[in-house]
Amino acid sequence: MVVTPKTLFTGQQLVWLPACPSTNSEAQNLIVQNRASEGCTVITDFQTAGRGQRGNQWVAAPAENLMLSVVWQPTFLAATEQFRLSQAVVLGVHDWATGLLGPDPKLKLKWPNDLYYGSQKLGGILIENSLNGPKIQYSIIGIGLNVNQQAFELPTATSFAQLTGRAYDRAALAARLLECLERRYLQLRAGQVGALRRDYLQALYRYQEIHPFIIDGQPVSGQIVGVEDDGRLAVAIGNELRRFGLQEIRHG
Repeated sequence: MVVTPKTLFTGQQLVWLPACPSTNSEAQNLIVQNRASEGCTVITDFQTAGRGQRGNQWVAAPAENLMLSVVWQPTFLAATEQFRLSQAVVLGVHDWATGLLGPDPKLKLKWPNDLYYGSQKLGGILIENSLNGPKIQYSIIGIGLNVNQQAFELPTATSFAQLTGRAYDRAALAARLLECLERRYLQLRAGQVGALRRDYLQALYRYQEIHPFIIDGQPVSGQIVGVEDDGRLAVAIGNELRRFGLQEIRHG
């Protein structure tokens, strides 16, 4: 796949693999070998052991979707500020998707970093950070997006091709995605944290709406009221405001 993004550094070093276990693992190997410059991007047609959030496996049909990992060096961020990077990344993906679907109110970011259309998943992001003392040394941003795939094992998944009825040039989409990601990353690097936070909440799935959740295996009704600086989800349940980490709450 030939990808030529109009970026300063993201995707300028490009590694394309017909197949691999995981693009995040391949990116990690390049870092260990000191062969990854900032913005190094690994793209594949097929992952044999792709990873998702909560330890899940990411499964996608060969040569139909986008599966890539980007290496950044956000040394300007403290270890306690990792969620700021997550916000920038998912907003970059949301910007990219908006370019395909237009400003559709059904296009949302599901906490912490999945892309949804209505109640169906379009893609997911897995960010793996390496720390050096109190700072982030480097980050590997793994992204999987359902582009041209027409059939899914799960009814909760969909693709851009299913939504629009057209097939896409994945190389062109990859280039555009890298451009959108870098623009948000540069916004973060410039310290525009407030703007990123505002845009994230504006795109957040079920934000300020009352919906069912699963907590400790039990169904409850709650309202997302925000996201803490450390990435915990703030949910109003009855008269109580509670904060939850990744493994502690699920949408019902």
